[in-house]
Amino acid sequence: MTSPARPRRRMTGIGRVLVVVYAIMALAATGRSFVQIVQRFDEAPLAYTLSALSAVVYIVATLALVFAGSRGWYLVAWIAIVFELVGVLVVGTLTFVLPELFAHQTVWSWFGMGYLFIPLVLPFFGMWWLAAHRPESRSADAEVSAVAA
Repeated sequence: MTSPARPRRRMTGIGRVLVVVYAIMALAATGRSFVQIVQRFDEAPLAYTLSALSAVVYIVATLALVFAGSRGWYLVAWIAIVFELVGVLVVGTLTFVLPELFAHQTVWSWFGMGYLFIPLVLPFFGMWWLAAHRPESRSADAEVSAVAA
């Protein structure tokens, strides 16, 4: 009797660490943006709105990485992580080119220097992990089932 194919576990090792780091960034960015918006939004609305946007991106990326075994969430993870990378690069560059726009820091200011450059490095790890852990296609599952039968 042949045993059924075991599903590949996605949240082990580096995948689990990646999700934990994204979750920590989501909490940190959410807390920071909440305090900034509640206490001083009128001082720097652009910077504080970008902090809130980064929080949403980290929350979505965290959830998408957890559920990336399905094709839909896998696509959402790619979109969130690429958006994160573009955000870090654009905001990081603008803090050098137009520092008056970002007199008040965001999570992505100075390429994430306030967060030990984790916002700059994290999306590269995320994209690497997604590329290495594509969800299995249904046709491949059907072929495995047909061979096992």
